[in-house]
Amino acid sequence: MGKILYKSLPEDKAPHGHKFRKGKWYKVDGKLKICKNGYHASENTIDAMGYIVCAWIAKVEVRGESIIEDDKQCWSEMKILEWCKWTKKDSVSLVIFAVELVLKNYENIHLNNKRLEEIIEVLKKILEQDIQKNRSAIESASWAIESVEFAAELAAESVEFAAELAAESAIISAIESAVASIAYKNTLLRCHNFVLKRKFK
Repeated sequence: MGKILYKSLPEDKAPHGHKFRKGKWYKVDGKLKICKNGYHASENTIDAMGYIVCAWIAKVEVRGESIIEDDKQCWSEMKILEWCKWTKKDSVSLVIFAVELVLKNYENIHLNNKRLEEIIEVLKKILEQDIQKNRSAIESASWAIESVEFAAELAAESVEFAAELAAESAIISAIESAVASIAYKNTLLRCHNFVLKRKFK
């Protein structure tokens, strides 16, 4: 068996015009080139979702030649093993999980700032109601991934930047360092495991 990765798919399951079918091997023509030619996927579902607005999250098998980067991989052959519908309700649940991971650290750094706690409460209320009636509060799955990445940045902040980040605006200038931190990667991994447990039981 080849390597197992994860791929984000749009509603029509045809990223960049390539229509995938489950259980079929696809092989690329020509030389691999990252983001240009080849079949792309990631080890972490959160990374995969960051490249294509996610309507389906797929577990894939890859083999053959490859180009491997930190957050994505390009392979000459790919097969969809399983795919699961990714809904706005899934996105909201993922954001709640991610924010709760870093809530305590955030409040320790930003004393008396209850913004994240208030966001969690609003999102939990949305989950209790019909998601379709709350479209204005949840724009897309990409919003969820941005929120998860923001939560991971907060986790990194608590480890590396607690002393120097006195204001939220400083987070933006520190993102490049935060992305490389252990705390950031650990938060993304825990969110990845949340997705797997939710969709691939």
